[in-house]
Amino acid sequence: MSGMQTAPYQEFAREKLGFEFENIGLLVTALTHRSYVNEHRKSVSEHNERLEFLGDAVLELVVTDFLFRNHAEAEGILTSWRAALVRTESIGEAGQKLGYEPLVRMSRGEKQGGERARLQILANAFEAVIGAIYLEKGYDAAEEFIQKHITYKLEGILKEGSWRDPKSHLQEVMQRVDSVTPRYVVLEEVGPDHDKVFTLGVYAGGRMVAQGVGPSKQAAQQAAAKAALKIYQGAAS
Repeated sequence: MSGMQTAPYQEFAREKLGFEFENIGLLVTALTHRSYVNEHRKSVSEHNERLEFLGDAVLELVVTDFLFRNHAEAEGILTSWRAALVRTESIGEAGQKLGYEPLVRMSRGEKQGGERARLQILANAFEAVIGAIYLEKGYDAAEEFIQKHITYKLEGILKEGSWRDPKSHLQEVMQRVDSVTPRYVVLEEVGPDHDKVFTLGVYAGGRMVAQGVGPSKQAAQQAAAKAALKIYQGAAS
C-alpha cells in the first residue's frame, strides 16, 4: 500500500493507540479480513488470522494475570470472570468504541452481513490489533491497551452479574421468586437454513417474562434469559 493509502491507519494509531507504527503494515493486516484477500488475490496476500491467533493468547494472559493479582476467588469463579471479559460481545464492543470499523478491509458480501457476523469480525480484528501492538511495541504496550479497553469492564460485569450463565442464573432467580422453572418456547423462526433467526419466549408458569432473538435456539434462549433477568432486577430495585 502507498503512503496515502496507509495514512488513515497511521492516523488511527496516533489518535486512538497513542503512537505511530514503524511497520504500519502490521496494523493494516490486523484490519484485513480473509474475505478481502479472497476478492483481491492479485494485490493482497495476508489477512489477520495469524495476528488474531497471537493477540488472543496475549489477551488471555493479560486478563488472567490481572485477575490473579487483584482477586482471591477460586479458580472456577476467575475462569468465569475471564470468559465474560474476553467473549465476543465484550471485545467486539471494545472494537466499536475504538472506531476502526471503517478501516476494516472485507468483502462486499461481508459488509452486507448481519449484526452478529459484523460483531464477530470486529472482535477478531480487536485481537489482531493486540497482536500487532505486541509485535510493534512489546508486551507492556499490549497490556496497557488491554487494561484500558477490556479489564476495566470487570466492575460492571460483577455489578450486573453478567459473568454468570444467564440461563442458570435465571433458573435460580425464578425458582426463588416464583417457585417455578423457566420454560422456553419458540415464538418465531424466519430466514433460510443458512441464516435463520429465532425468537423465543421464556415463561414463568403461564406468564411470558421476556423474549430473546438469536441466530440459533440456544442463542435466543440466552438472550431471553438476559432480558428476563433485567426484568427481575428491575422489580427488585
